Amino acid sequence: MTLSDSSIINKNLDRITLEAEFPAYKSSIKKAFEAGQAHILDWWDELTPTEKTNLLNRISTINFPLIKDLFNDTLLKVPQPAQGNITPPQIIPIPKDDAEKKIAQRARQIGENSLQKGETAIITVAGGDGTRLGINGPKGVFPITPIAGKSIFQLHAEKICAIQKRYNIQIPWYIMTSENNFPATQNYFQSHQFFGLDSRQVRFFNQGMLPVVDLQGNLLMDSKSTIVMSPNGHGGIIIALREKGILDDMKMRGIKNIFYHQVDNVLIKIADPLFIGYHVMDGAEMSLKVVKKSHPEEKVGVVVNVNGRLHVIEYSELSKEDMYAKNKDGTLKYNAGNIAIHMISIDFLEKIHQMGEAIPYHAAIKKVPFFAEDGSIVNPRKNNAVKFESFIFDILKYVRKGVIMEVIREEEFSPVKNMEGENSPATSRQDMINLFGRWLRNAGFSIPADHQGNVIGLIEINPCFALDEEELRNKVDKHLQFNGNLSL
Repeated sequence: MTLSDSSIINKNLDRITLEAEFPAYKSSIKKAFEAGQAHILDWWDELTPTEKTNLLNRISTINFPLIKDLFNDTLLKVPQPAQGNITPPQIIPIPKDDAEKKIAQRARQIGENSLQKGETAIITVAGGDGTRLGINGPKGVFPITPIAGKSIFQLHAEKICAIQKRYNIQIPWYIMTSENNFPATQNYFQSHQFFGLDSRQVRFFNQGMLPVVDLQGNLLMDSKSTIVMSPNGHGGIIIALREKGILDDMKMRGIKNIFYHQVDNVLIKIADPLFIGYHVMDGAEMSLKVVKKSHPEEKVGVVVNVNGRLHVIEYSELSKEDMYAKNKDGTLKYNAGNIAIHMISIDFLEKIHQMGEAIPYHAAIKKVPFFAEDGSIVNPRKNNAVKFESFIFDILKYVRKGVIMEVIREEEFSPVKNMEGENSPATSRQDMINLFGRWLRNAGFSIPADHQGNVIGLIEINPCFALDEEELRNKVDKHLQFNGNLSL
């Protein structure tokens, strides 16, 4: 919007007055005005002293030139096919023959040994809120299990309890939250006595925040005194681990590797010894689990080699030719779908920090409620805002040795992202029921299914009763009969 000369003069006078009133914030105020973001102070005269101080504190944290550059570089950039020599990566397949099963058995033993020596920590990325799921709070508190309605956080905690009991160990659990959901997450765990875990083994830490802008690059407000802020993406963990002292804490505990996952995957095999073992056995810096793409145009990141280095590229960055390319046996050539489960070595993270390389940001176009000029809250019907996010897989290009392990989607990947349809609570609950149904069928029990292969009825198996199919087979009553509702 073009300002008249008188408006410009008034704005400059406002700035000079503010700088004189709050000299400690002079530089921040100047940068906000110079960036064309003076509108964030439009309601200044209506604010309380506390609101004024809080707003200035927030402004002082914002890198205005960075936001301008990110808007220009990410939003206005048209997706291009990935550049360079793209080739499929080497993948550890799901074991089929005796030789592959023998290697897998050895890897599992190495992973179990590493776990028992206390070399592995768990990091759960839980910075998102549950707005897309219709809740006001951390996504991890969403009730998800089919019968008991346990939360996602409780489900993960019980898996960790079960692993600890199996190996007679205690695993440090670090949970990355956002500034928005940190108190609620911490209070939730405290009010539930950490779901049986020792509170000293669970540590919460915040990722960074960035302002949200509209489609013209203007900062959005959610009240007269607050700027809309958003977590800086799961790549923000790289900075937060150092700034919050988490890496130092890990080194003090003797941790060598991190098992990383995102909170919303309800089928996650937390601290999977097989995956840990392959990572350790190969001396890898960063490793990934992948699933076969369900179809060529599935909107998932694809793991590839670019000029001999590992990358995850967006589906939009694959040319049509590469997207549909086939191997001689008819399978997709670029078929390794990223599911955001990683092993990362502490030494590699320290190398990244020493390099001082910035992780790139990506633009995410979203629907974001905002405070309008007339003082109303607007809930937009279409995308109106830009969030800037960094992705952890962007550090893959620095990896000199990494492991890619294929897993079965139906056994290890079912994220809860949308209220309805694909990747919703309904699909995730059904995926859990189907997994438990397969365990029981393989143990010799009759479990009915519909024409789509979904179990008819409800099944829930507590990880503390059986963490996997083998443990279920050893524990379950051989005379059990399924009557449509089973909780173990």
